[in-house]
Amino acid sequence: MENHTFPFFRADHVGSLLRPAKLTSARAKWRTGNLSWEALQQVEDEAITQVAKVQEDVGLHAITDGEFRRENWWVDFIGQIPGVRIAEPDVAAEFKTDGGEGSGYLPKVVKTVAKIKHNTAILGRDYDVLAAATSETPKITLPSPTRIHFHGGRSVISEAAYPAIEEFWADVAKFYRAEIAALEERGCRYIQIDDPVVTYFLDDHMRDYLLAVGEDPNGLIDEYARLLNACVSKRRADTHLSMHLCRGNAMSSWMVSGGYSRLAQAIFPVVDVDTFFLEYDDERSGDFAPLELVGEKKNVVLGLVTSKWGDLEAADAIKRRVDEAARFVPLENLALSPQCGFASVEAGNKLDFDDQMAKLELVVNTAEEIWG
Repeated sequence: MENHTFPFFRADHVGSLLRPAKLTSARAKWRTGNLSWEALQQVEDEAITQVAKVQEDVGLHAITDGEFRRENWWVDFIGQIPGVRIAEPDVAAEFKTDGGEGSGYLPKVVKTVAKIKHNTAILGRDYDVLAAATSETPKITLPSPTRIHFHGGRSVISEAAYPAIEEFWADVAKFYRAEIAALEERGCRYIQIDDPVVTYFLDDHMRDYLLAVGEDPNGLIDEYARLLNACVSKRRADTHLSMHLCRGNAMSSWMVSGGYSRLAQAIFPVVDVDTFFLEYDDERSGDFAPLELVGEKKNVVLGLVTSKWGDLEAADAIKRRVDEAARFVPLENLALSPQCGFASVEAGNKLDFDDQMAKLELVVNTAEEIWG
C-alpha cells in the first residue's frame, strides 16, 4: 500500500513484557475459579495502565499492553476465533535450550472444526484500554494467521467444513480483514503481525516435518505470503503494519536456526507490510545480506538486543552491527529493538524486571545516538 503515515520509531519493542506478580497471581486465581472474570479484568487494566507509563518513562513511543491479558502470544486470540479449537501439543516441534537440547516446551496444534467467521472484535477492548492509558502511539500485536494452519497442515482442517483448502484460506483472510477493520474503527493505527511460523522454513527439521504431514515447503511459503497479503489488503492507508518474524521465544528457549536467505525472496519483497521486525541477537540468525531483498520502500527493525538473557549488550557493538546492516538497507529505513518480547509466554524469559528495563533503555539510548 502507498502513502502510509508511518509511526516508524527508531527505538521500538516487539510487545510482550514481564508480568508483575500481582497479575500472575490474579490469573492463577481466575483459572482455579477463585477470582471472577470481571475482577481479573480490573487487575489487568491496572497493570496495563502502569506498564504503559513504564514504557513512556523509558522513552518509547510505541506502547503495548505488554500482552498482559494473554497466557501466551497467540492462544488467547486464536482460541477465540469461531470455528477453531486448541488441541494437543505438537511433539515434533519441541523448543530448544541455549545449548540446543530439548526444552520441554511444545506448541499446541490448532484444529479447524467448523467454518471460520468473525463475530466481534476480539482485541477491541484490549485496544480501548491501552489507548486510554497512553498519550503515545498504541500498538496492537496480532497473532499471525499462519499459526492456524502450520502444526498439522491440511490434516487438522475439517474436510466437512472445508472440502477445498482455498475456501479455508479465503475465510481466514476474511476474518483477519474484519478484525483489522474493527481495530481501525476504534482508532488503532499501528498493528503488528507476530509470526514464528514463516521462520520454520529456514530449518531443515521443520521442512522435513512439513513433508511428513503432506505439505510442500516451497509451495507453502508462497501460499502463506498470499494469505498474509489477503489478510491485510483492506487496511487503511494511514495504518502502519509491521510483521515480526520470530524464531521461537518461550522461557528463553528457541525453535529455529538459520539465516534468512531461505525465506528472503518469498517474503521480503512480497508480503505487503511497512516494516519487518527481524531477530539478529546471535549467530543463529546469519548475516544481513538477505536484507537486500527488502527494498527501499520497507523498513527493518533490527532485533540486536536479546530478550532471552539479562547480560547487557555493548552500545558500540550494536552500532557496528547497524552499520553492517546499512550496507543492505538504507540507514534511514532501519531501527532498533530487542530481538523478541520479554514474555511471549506468561512465565517470561530468564531475566528480571531491572534487566528488562536496562535492555529497553539501551535500545532507546543507542537509537538516539545513531539517528539523533
